[in-house]
Amino acid sequence: MPPTKTTSFDIAQLAGVSQPTVSRALSGSPAVSERTRKRIEAIAQQLNYKVDKNASNLRRRESHTLALLFFDDPTPDESGINPFFLSMLSSITRTCAQRGYDLLISFQQLSSNWHVDYEDSRKADGIILLGYGDYELYHTRLEQLVEQGTHFVRWGFVEEGQPGTTIGCDNFRGGLDATRHLLSLGRKRIAYLGDATSSYPEFRDRFAGFAQAMAATGVLEADLVQETAINTEQSGHDAAQRLLEGNQSFDAIFAASDLIAIGAIRALEEKGRHVPSDVAIVGFDDIPAASLAHPPLTTVQQDYRRAGEILVDSLLKQVRNEAVQGAILPAKLVVRRSCGSSAST
Repeated sequence: MPPTKTTSFDIAQLAGVSQPTVSRALSGSPAVSERTRKRIEAIAQQLNYKVDKNASNLRRRESHTLALLFFDDPTPDESGINPFFLSMLSSITRTCAQRGYDLLISFQQLSSNWHVDYEDSRKADGIILLGYGDYELYHTRLEQLVEQGTHFVRWGFVEEGQPGTTIGCDNFRGGLDATRHLLSLGRKRIAYLGDATSSYPEFRDRFAGFAQAMAATGVLEADLVQETAINTEQSGHDAAQRLLEGNQSFDAIFAASDLIAIGAIRALEEKGRHVPSDVAIVGFDDIPAASLAHPPLTTVQQDYRRAGEILVDSLLKQVRNEAVQGAILPAKLVVRRSCGSSAST
């Protein structure tokens, strides 16, 4: 019998990657890492593999659809979706329509195999990722997406050398500005509510901004830092309650998210502490509920409209095999009544 012709699937098996990754590597796509590309090229050369240009053109046919993957978050309702991301959804949807693309929206459990390549099944030309839970676990799957050659972009904290393309907010500056604002209002003993570990790097950077502002006053106290608060109202309520039960003296709170801040307001009210006269509060995100809170919540606003546009445009650059870089968007302090400022709304 004549020898069997080598295929890209043979190369994929030997290289330990998907077949589309082999195709992208041999076509010079920047979506594939240099290390993976060299390994694939070496195997192809050993097997005397020749690219079938006709088949390659068929495989590169675009679906003109992008996939948006939400990840489950602990929320007070049944949605399981961070309300900040719901705000961003309208911008992403609008931008896709303006660019002539459909948007496929999928809700994913963090424990599922969400990193399976949507491009392999031709469902979408690329993926937008919103939310991630514990970043240390999520990071491994991002590396797998890069190894597969998947086109993807994510919203989150931006750091040099991290896998893929990330668009994010200046969390450090937001935390710094929020804390300086409270200090400018004469508040001296400011508590922080929110995780500050590598598992939640956005909260960690917000805490770093808070810590720098407080360090300049010499009044940063470990007893006023509640690092166990994650992004839920209940967590904020419990963290503020622990401060109160510990008889800690504080006149302001910087919360790492609006949900945490809203929960803290509830805990203070239950103990007869008034906001902002007794305790001033600033949150982070400017979710829709922030302006409806009682009192309306001063917060650090992330520009979700611009974020949605950049996420879509960055992903489309990848699809066109163009170079793309991450971006950090500025944060803006929105002053409302919860901080006690005379300029509040």
